[in-house]
Order: sequence, then C-alpha cells, then structure tokens
Amino acid sequence: MVDTNGYSALLVGATGLVGFELLQQLLGDDNCKTLTVLVRRPLRTLSVPAAARAKMTVLTADFDRLEEALADVEADIVFCTLGTTIKKAKTQEAFRQVDLAYPVALGEWAKSREAGKYIIVSAMGASVKSSIFYNRVKGEMEALLGELGLRELHIVRPSLLLGKREEFRLGEKLAILLSPVLKAVMQGPLRSYRPVRAEDVASFMRRTAEAPVTDGPDPVIKIYENHAITVN
Repeated sequence: MVDTNGYSALLVGATGLVGFELLQQLLGDDNCKTLTVLVRRPLRTLSVPAAARAKMTVLTADFDRLEEALADVEADIVFCTLGTTIKKAKTQEAFRQVDLAYPVALGEWAKSREAGKYIIVSAMGASVKSSIFYNRVKGEMEALLGELGLRELHIVRPSLLLGKREEFRLGEKLAILLSPVLKAVMQGPLRSYRPVRAEDVASFMRRTAEAPVTDGPDPVIKIYENHAITVN
C-alpha cells in the first residue's frame, strides 16, 4: 500500500525516452522516498543534483532473470516504461519479449509483492484485435496484465512521442519539426491524436502514482488515452 508520507518506487525502462524523463522527475519528487531502477545497460548522465540521487539504487541485470534481480526489492509503486521497435529488436519474437513478456513478468512480481499500483506505458490503438503487429502486441500485453488481479493497474496510451532519443527515429523527428503545425490543425476530434511530449507522459505517470490507492476489495484497471495525458 502507498503510505501517505511518501512511497517507495521501482522503475523498469529508465534508459528509454519516457523512462529517463520519469527517472529525473522522481528523483526531484519528495513524495518518492526511495527509488530502485532496474536496467540492462548504463544510464545516461542525469541532470539532477547529487543529493537527489542519494535515494536511488540502480540494479543492472538480465531481464530474463527478473525475479532473481528483484529478490530483495520492495515497492509501493511499480513503473514500467519498457518498449522497443521491430527495427531495433530485429525479430518479432525479440520485440514481443521486450514489449510483452518483460512487462507481464514485472506485473507478476508486483502482484507477488502486493504493490499498490502498477503504472505502465502502452500505446494509442493497443488492441488484441488490431491488424497492426505493434498495436496487437501492446493489446495482448494489456490483456495479460489485466488478468493478474493487480491491486491497481494503470495503462497509459500516448500517441507519437516527442523528445530527444539516443537513437534516430525518422517518424518522431518529423513529428518534432512539424509539432507547431500539427497542434494548429489537429483540433476537435483530431486533438486526441496529437504527438505528446515524453516529459508530459512521465509527469502524468508520476501524478497517477501520488493519488491515494483505491479502498476496496476488487482490483482496479484504468486506461488513459492520449487526450488525458496532453496538457496543452
């Protein structure tokens, strides 16, 4: 359960676009008392004071041995920002491992530790019935997590993400360049499809963590579409 005096958090996926933004925000947030970060490769340089990093513990491990890596970790809130692309993963199987298998394994860990909330980044259009492989895998991931009976499952579905990545993605680069134009023309029903800044997604996840855990016997599942995330 989440303590009213603050919470302990686990973040998995901190080397990605949203994850890195979330990491820096959590380090600067007094509501987050302790932060464990599970990564497979070294973190980038953090732009936060050294004192803020004192509450952070970084674990580097093979995600195929996630249960072993997290054996001594406890967390009120679990954040998952894992995600890749077919181009980077090379094969559909490798993509499914990162975008489905690892998040579900993390959900099982969160369930076993009775974490108050599991907050995960999915994608706009996620659906088990989608004809698009990417969206179908995201939908399958959501469905499997929903079957775990987590205390609270919060699924965040952003549109195209804006931000500075380590790797080049043409679609996102074009979206950044065209962002002012897209905001002007994507009004009304199209507003839901606007690109969203990674820092806004991270901020939304952080605020979701701060809300009191629902008091009741039944598991809670909440899905947030892109229009709920964007702030302007």
